[in-house]
Amino acid sequence: MKEEVKNGNIVTPMLFPYQPEQFWQSLRQIIREEVAKADKERSATVTFETPGLTYKPLFKIAEICELFHITKPTIYDWVRHGKLRPFKIRSRVFFLWQDIQDLLQHKLD
Repeated sequence: MKEEVKNGNIVTPMLFPYQPEQFWQSLRQIIREEVAKADKERSATVTFETPGLTYKPLFKIAEICELFHITKPTIYDWVRHGKLRPFKIRSRVFFLWQDIQDLLQHKLD
């Protein structure tokens, strides 16, 4: 490839069929789309908040499944092996936030 000299400046030939301004415009558009997609995914992410509390003290099985991306049989297996302790309140089963935090710490270690 041969470099051209125009107005005393060296002009390097482009290897793709875009003018520089078209290239940057396309790149900006792609970045805008990706940022919008990431924002949309972030807003779709499930958050487990309880109004008036800084953290949610009790979690349902379905919430733990979403949090860890696992199935209910995995939760039952964790209970059977002592990784999680269920707490029954009336007819519902809940798990303590502290137990979930401990699991998260072991998962990250």
